[in-house]
Amino acid sequence: MVQGWNTVRYELLNMRLCDLALRIEGSPLEPYTRRVRRELEARRVYFKPDFYLTDAWGCPDRVPVIGVPFYLADPRLARLEEEQSGEIEDSPTIMKFLRHEAGHAVNYAYRLWKGEEWVENFGVFTKPYRDEFQPRYWSRSFVRHIDSYQYGRTYAQKHPDDDFAETFAVWLTPRSGWRRRYQGWPALRKLRYVDRLMRTVGRTPPPRHRSRLYRPVESLRILLADHYGQKAERLRRAAQGYVDDKLREIFPPSRSRLLQPAEELLRGRRAELLQRACRWSGLEEHEAQAILEKLEERAAALNLSYPRSRGTGRILDVVALVVALSIQYATTGRFSG
Repeated sequence: MVQGWNTVRYELLNMRLCDLALRIEGSPLEPYTRRVRRELEARRVYFKPDFYLTDAWGCPDRVPVIGVPFYLADPRLARLEEEQSGEIEDSPTIMKFLRHEAGHAVNYAYRLWKGEEWVENFGVFTKPYRDEFQPRYWSRSFVRHIDSYQYGRTYAQKHPDDDFAETFAVWLTPRSGWRRRYQGWPALRKLRYVDRLMRTVGRTPPPRHRSRLYRPVESLRILLADHYGQKAERLRRAAQGYVDDKLREIFPPSRSRLLQPAEELLRGRRAELLQRACRWSGLEEHEAQAILEKLEERAAALNLSYPRSRGTGRILDVVALVVALSIQYATTGRFSG
């Protein structure tokens, strides 16, 4: 059985994405796309977005069509994605992203961002779009939908377009209880605006648009192995620099003859590190573990070590580093000096 999967993995990694012959129809994705359409219909929103497969979540700029990661259309590719990147979207997460992207698609279909009241509630649509931003995590002016995205960043604060998409997603989610949940929050004003807007504009046909797709899977001629190589390289670069420098400070060169690899210390004390890091950083366990795994990987790559008699002090330093990383990544979306 294992050998069989190894063969399948090898074959898949050596195929081009465009040759995978993937379709949403009849795939594990289809029930989710149908569900979003049913939710829009239940809310009496006339517009129903189209979906296509690409290499990441998203709508093309101002085009009302939803791109979905290709690996969700095939269980084998989903398994490979989890192996290669360490995570895979579960059912609730898929629905959260689809409702968010539906918000973008509705915004683009009706050109809602041009409305004066839209701007009053969400801001100027043409504001520069940046991957890095500094959220006010405890602000009640924004809804919490994709709330733990990249170690606790509040995604609605990223850009006015995302603020609308997140607000729309909360409004669209069945039994979200948004009136009660956001009672007393300034974000409730945005939700009420979306509710009014969809009861008027949303019940009319949108203008016709050309569906200009961005990076459809059938146009991606890169090998799957190269796709994951590029993805791993981006993650590797994100984990280096600031992380490497700090690890070298914690595990400086030593002349002691009784040295232990830093990676072994981190892995052997992972349970303790997780408990301490979660307690002092406020991270969820899986989030803290992701950071610790990056530290273990970098410690091994840098061949760091420490005197066996000084393990306790190193553990406290690592906890402090994890807390610092969680704050750094939460506010900027990256590790930096």
